Amino acid sequence: MKSRLPVGVLLLALICGAALPRCSAQLQPLPPEHRKTSEPYTGDLSIFDSPGREDRLQIKRVMKILGIEPGKGVADIGAGSGWFTVRAARRVGDGGEVYAVDINPESTRYIDQRAQKEKLHNVRTILGKADNPLLPANSVDAVLLLKTYHEVAEPVDLLRNLRAALRPGAKVGIIDRNGNGEDHGVNQDVVIREAKEAGYEVEKQYDFVKADKMDYFLVLTAAP
Repeated sequence: MKSRLPVGVLLLALICGAALPRCSAQLQPLPPEHRKTSEPYTGDLSIFDSPGREDRLQIKRVMKILGIEPGKGVADIGAGSGWFTVRAARRVGDGGEVYAVDINPESTRYIDQRAQKEKLHNVRTILGKADNPLLPANSVDAVLLLKTYHEVAEPVDLLRNLRAALRPGAKVGIIDRNGNGEDHGVNQDVVIREAKEAGYEVEKQYDFVKADKMDYFLVLTAAP
C-alpha cells in the first residue's frame, strides 16, 4: 500500500522546485558578523606620553612578566607614539630589538623620529595591516598590545598571522579595558575567546594595571 505525503509537504516541494536557486540561497549559512571595534586614534600622538602613565600601568612589572630582558626581541603592536617601544628598547639594550608595528603611517614616522632623537638604534618600525603585523619570522620573544586590541578590525587573523613571528616560549600580552568594542574597550572574555580561536592559550590573567580594576592584562602563549 503506497503512503501519501501530507499536502503541505508536497506544496513546499513544488515551491522550492519552481524556485530552486532562491530556496538554496536561503539555506546557505550567513557569514559570521564582525564584533564592534573602535576607530583607530589619529590625533596628537604626544597625548600618550602623559605624566605618571608609567606608574599607573606598572609597565616595568608588565615587562618583567613578559620576560622582556637584555637581548630579547619585542613587538609593540599598535605602537602609536612609541611610548612602550622606547621603554622596551632601553630594557633590551643594543643586543635586543624592538619592532614598532602600526597601521598608521604617521605613527611609524613619529616613532622613527623619536628613536633617532633618543639615540635608540634597536628600534625597527613596521607599517602593518589590520590582519597581519608583518613581523619577520621567528623574531620576537615578547609581544604587547597596549590599549589597542579594541581597535583591531581582524583580531583572530592578526593573532594567527602573529604566530610565525613567535620564538619558542614567546609571550603575548594584551592590556585593555572592558567594554563593548566601540567604546575604546573590549570585554576580557571576548579577547580570550578570540585568542583561543587563533590558537593561543591563556597563561595568566592580571588586573593590577589600573587601580579601578577596569583594565586587565592577559598573557597568552601559542598552543602546541
